[in-house]
Amino acid sequence: MDLSTFNGEVAGLVAALIASGAIAGLLAGMFGIGGGAVLVPVLYQFLTVLGIDESVRMHISVATSLGIIVPTSIRSFLAHRKRGAVDMALWRSWIVPVPLGVVLASLVAAYVSGDQLKGIFAVIAMVVGLKMIFNRSSWKIGDDIPGNPVRAVCGMLIGFFSTLMGIGGGVMNNTFMTLYGRPIHQAVATSSGTGVLISVPGVIGLAWAGWGDPLLPPFSAGYVNLLGVALIIPITTFAAPFGVKIAHALSRRTMEIAFGLFLLSVAARFAWSLWG
Repeated sequence: MDLSTFNGEVAGLVAALIASGAIAGLLAGMFGIGGGAVLVPVLYQFLTVLGIDESVRMHISVATSLGIIVPTSIRSFLAHRKRGAVDMALWRSWIVPVPLGVVLASLVAAYVSGDQLKGIFAVIAMVVGLKMIFNRSSWKIGDDIPGNPVRAVCGMLIGFFSTLMGIGGGVMNNTFMTLYGRPIHQAVATSSGTGVLISVPGVIGLAWAGWGDPLLPPFSAGYVNLLGVALIIPITTFAAPFGVKIAHALSRRTMEIAFGLFLLSVAARFAWSLWG
């Protein structure tokens, strides 16, 4: 590759990453959800426009999303813990099961195709989207979080599926805790800690899984695009408050339905690309 071609590829990648970060930050601010569920499909679309090979496009989107979650989840976790809002007993009990699920997901990601990873994202997005649309605060399956082995299995599954989606596990952990009678504020605070347990080993695992792949764009450490991580973090931080302003003009229930519809549209878009 000559210098002019390389410079053109880098310029296109920078433009795509900036646009992805701006849109993901705006939508994340609107929906009050960590940016992973928004960033992965947005980044995937821009990588498509950029012409990144389809076999690695979804892997890059997922891994780069996790890279962006690392500093934000650590910062959020420390802030919530300082306020005493985190269920530290639950968090400590997941120090092994959640990362174990992440490791298993990294092994899966090393061998599945881009289409298979897209299919996994679509199915989980559909389930979460339907949950958001039909959610009721009265839904409960127990009065307290179960002990092991059920707790450990749930933690491992949260780590596994969150890694394959490129998210910090907030939606899944919130659902798990509130279904067992925990207040939403405690669930959100504890989810920040779950995000640390998912994103840190997830970045390491997906960097390993994609190491040396010749189809990756410049500045990639395995499937993690370091340029994307460096550019998108400040851009999403800048754009998110504008989304928050939009969100405050609407009710919480309206935003839940809107986010659910967004996830269903992403699931439908990915499904269409697989079957079309």
